[in-house]
Amino acid sequence: MKSLSKSCLDIKRKLILDVSIWELYTLSDSWGITQSEDLDHLCINVTISKERETTTNNMSIATASPPHTAGISSLHTDILESHVLTRLDGQTLASASCASATIHSMSERNHRLWSDVCHSTWPSTSGELVDGIISTFSDDYSNGPREFFSQSFPLPSPDPTTSTATPSSSSSMVSPPSGLISAVDVYYRNELIFTKTEETETVSGWFQCSPFRIDLLDPKDIVPTQIPHPDGEHTCSHLIDDMTLSWILIDPVSKRAINLSSHKPVSVQRHWLSGEVQVRFASILPGGNHKHSSEATAFVQCGIVVNCGGSEGGEMQVRELSMEVEDMDGKHLNGRDSLVILERTMKGKRGNGVKREEEARDRHNKFEEMKRERRERKLRVEETLDTLSVAFGRI
Repeated sequence: MKSLSKSCLDIKRKLILDVSIWELYTLSDSWGITQSEDLDHLCINVTISKERETTTNNMSIATASPPHTAGISSLHTDILESHVLTRLDGQTLASASCASATIHSMSERNHRLWSDVCHSTWPSTSGELVDGIISTFSDDYSNGPREFFSQSFPLPSPDPTTSTATPSSSSSMVSPPSGLISAVDVYYRNELIFTKTEETETVSGWFQCSPFRIDLLDPKDIVPTQIPHPDGEHTCSHLIDDMTLSWILIDPVSKRAINLSSHKPVSVQRHWLSGEVQVRFASILPGGNHKHSSEATAFVQCGIVVNCGGSEGGEMQVRELSMEVEDMDGKHLNGRDSLVILERTMKGKRGNGVKREEEARDRHNKFEEMKRERRERKLRVEETLDTLSVAFGRI
C-alpha cells in the first residue's frame, strides 16, 4: 500500500513503463472509463493487479514462465493515438514522450494532440485569438501548443527567494510588446466557474506611469457561482484546497507565455464587517536591475485577488478579479518597471511542474518572511535615529 501514496505522476510513469499498453486499453474499456475521465484510478488498479500477480508468481512452485506481455510498439498506432494518448493530461503526456520514442514520435506527428491538451487544461486558450497565437510559438506552426504548454504549466525556475537565485543583469528588451494577453481560468472542485481572455495595451503613457493593474471585471460585473458563502473564518479554509486559478500572461510579439498564478490560493480571508471573501494567489519573481530598482524591489510579488461577495440565495458571487505587482515594502510597481520584470521572467527557465502548488506556497511564505524582517530592520533603524536625535538635542 505504500506505493499508493506516491504522486499521480509517479504512478502514471510506472504505468507507462511497466504495464502493457494493450492491457491498459483492454481494462479501460472493460471498466467503462470514458474518453474524458482521468486514468488515476486505472493506474492504481492496474498497479495493484501487477503487484498481486507478482506476489502470486513468487509464491507459486510451478516452473512455468509468466505469459509474454506485448509492448507499446506492438499496439496499432490508431489504437494508441485514439484510445490512450487522448486520455492523458499534459504532464503525463510529456513524461510518456520522454519514456517512449514511439509516443514521442506520435505526439510530434499528431498536431491536434497538444492543442487539445492546452484547450482542456485552460479553456480560455480555445478562443480564436489565443489559439492562433499559440500556433505561432513554433517556427513550423505544428509544435506551437507543445511549446506553449511547456512555458505555461510549470513555475519560473529557479526559486527567486533562495540565496543562490539572483536576477539577471540584463534588463533590456529587444522589442517591447504593444500589448499583453491574459488567459484566465478559475475552477472550484474541478468545475469551471470563470474563464476569460483580456488584452492590455502597454505603450501608452498612462500604462507606463500608472501602477500596473489588470482588471478582468468591471465594477458592476458579477459572476454567479454555486460556491456556498462561508459563515465564518473557519469555513473559508476549504477554498484553499477546492479553488484553483490559472492566469497565463502571453506576449504575442516575442511568442512567450508565463503562468503567474500559484494554482492554489496562498491565503483566504473573510472581511469581518462586509463578509466578503478575498482569495489570493501569488507568484514571486526576481526584481531589481531595472531603471528604478532598489533593495525593496530585489523580489516582487505578482498578486492575484479574487473578491467574492454573498448573494440572496447564499452562494458566492465573484465581484473582482485583478492582478498587481508589488515590492517588498508593499508598494505597487508601475507599468514600465513591471513590464521589464515580466518580460525577463518570460525569457527565463521553467521548473518541471511537479508539486507546483507546494513550491508556490513555500515561495510566498519566504517572501512574507523577508518582508517581515525588512519591516523590523527599518523599525530598528528608525528607533536608533530617534534615540540619537533626542540625545543630541539635549546637548
